[in-house]
Amino acid sequence: MSPDEPLQCAGCGVAIQTEDKTKQGYAPLSALNRDVVICQRCYRIKHYNEVAPVDMEDDDFLRILNGIGATDSLVVMVVDIFDFQGSWLRGLPRFVGNNPILLVGNKVDLLPRSINLNRVRNWMQHEAKQLGLRPVDVVLVSAAKGQGIDELLQRVGALRRGRDVYIVGVTNVGKSTLINRIIHDYGSAGVEITTSPFPGTTLDKIEIPLEDGRFIYDTPGIINRDQIGHMVTPQDLRKLTPTSRVNPKTYQLNDRQSLFIGGLARIDYVSGEHQPFVVYVANALPIHRTKLEKADELLAKHHGGLLAPPAGEAVKLLPPFTRHTLKIESAGPVDVVISGLGWVTLQGKRKATLEVHVPKGVGVAVRKALI
Repeated sequence: MSPDEPLQCAGCGVAIQTEDKTKQGYAPLSALNRDVVICQRCYRIKHYNEVAPVDMEDDDFLRILNGIGATDSLVVMVVDIFDFQGSWLRGLPRFVGNNPILLVGNKVDLLPRSINLNRVRNWMQHEAKQLGLRPVDVVLVSAAKGQGIDELLQRVGALRRGRDVYIVGVTNVGKSTLINRIIHDYGSAGVEITTSPFPGTTLDKIEIPLEDGRFIYDTPGIINRDQIGHMVTPQDLRKLTPTSRVNPKTYQLNDRQSLFIGGLARIDYVSGEHQPFVVYVANALPIHRTKLEKADELLAKHHGGLLAPPAGEAVKLLPPFTRHTLKIESAGPVDVVISGLGWVTLQGKRKATLEVHVPKGVGVAVRKALI
């Protein structure tokens, strides 16, 4: 780095400044003497797990992404397998131009142990094609556990062909954890990117040098506004974010029954034959079954109490529920997906009608079953 270039935080990439504690990039003068300089915000996230508000706008994120299209590079798009639709980076081909895209499914360790990983890869290829992306390959990893990292590095080495590598994704897919795993396992151990369960940890591009003079760039996570995690408190976000292998819960439902997932979503089985509803959400989230005719009353009386999270006064932060009517055709197993929360699998042997109630703005979709 030349003397004219601003010092960057090794944790989030933002320019370091020592003048104003209220603005991003602040670090006390004493911090500049350390071998690895990080801003006060990153220090508090790292050591105290404090929430730090982000003052970057969507346009700032898009400006950084738009620059990738002018480069000759390999783009690695990271998605959260457990929240595939919610963590999808929309319009990526528009940003990256003709650069090849390697699709990486992170958090594979959260899926049930019995799942066939080759089937998951094929499923991701199918879903990516449905969403308008044709990746050059798909790799499954667990950044937290170190699973699949060797295979990922081999594929990156083969595909980049001497080019820079840009790692992109939405917030909270585990990009920074993934890069830290690569750094710690394969060199440059003096660098550590700030990781946190809260959105918007990386604030600007972070450069990680490669042995041939090229770089891996970690870019800020784009915020997908339809993820439910952006509508809850940090305490509730921890409860709905899986941290261990998800145990599916099966409910045998007749029509005119309802399932509540905490106080975050309600699924009404309006019409159809008796069948299992298999729920894949964080193990800590409670699920309540009731008759459809009682569901409105139960929500009005117990939202924030029995039906939690959100708990207590945090209910007031949640947008009002809106209803999504879904017609399930008899075309094989399907997942009903709630962005940022999880999904419910139906057998799809016969036609059924569901109404899914979620906070306004949260994405709801039907897809080919993952499991």
